[in-house]
Amino acid sequence: MEFERIIRARFSARAFKRDAVPEPVLVRILELAQCTPSWCNTQPWQVIVTRGVATRRFTDALYAHAKSGAPTAADFPFPQAYEGIYRDRRKVCGVQLYQALGIGKDDRAAAAEQSLENFRCFGAPHVAILTTEDKLGVYGLLDCGLYIQSFMLAAVDAGVDCIAQAALAGYSPFVREFFAIPDHRRIVCGISFGYAESEAPINRYRTERAGLDQAVRFVDA
Repeated sequence: MEFERIIRARFSARAFKRDAVPEPVLVRILELAQCTPSWCNTQPWQVIVTRGVATRRFTDALYAHAKSGAPTAADFPFPQAYEGIYRDRRKVCGVQLYQALGIGKDDRAAAAEQSLENFRCFGAPHVAILTTEDKLGVYGLLDCGLYIQSFMLAAVDAGVDCIAQAALAGYSPFVREFFAIPDHRRIVCGISFGYAESEAPINRYRTERAGLDQAVRFVDA
């Protein structure tokens, strides 16, 4: 059992090699992710996984759609606001990312170009599109959150890198039409995965985690 090593090794990769994940490795990741617990064992997740030319066809089309200035439209509302400590953490994360790339805080053009790389899926050879059943509501969504964690940790255990991307869900109508996803399925997020470019500057920085004193309250009596 190497859980601690695996969970500490996971990071959000943002530059990938072109190498595809071998079929047996890909299947094992998906099989392990299927072990995710869910409300009443409903297992609401369904996953579309791109391979080969399908990945490039999707990311080329999605990138062009995003760059055209098309309005965003997500199946689930994005955060209303980031306030207090949540704003601070988000800001630090963004500053670290752009510093790793040498992008100054006032270089809005470079920052915008980097943001668009989300829709190229950072050059990953595979993209997983995760959906849930509309009528299962928030509990189906929570179950899918557990699935995302299971998938990413199974990937790390297999030597595969990944990044969960809510940005892809920001264009849910486009993604739904591209993959012919039924209307009753709601798009949760994408997971881009493959083998990270270890020397890429953007893959070298790491976000920090808050201490237990900021997240946990013990009650003894």
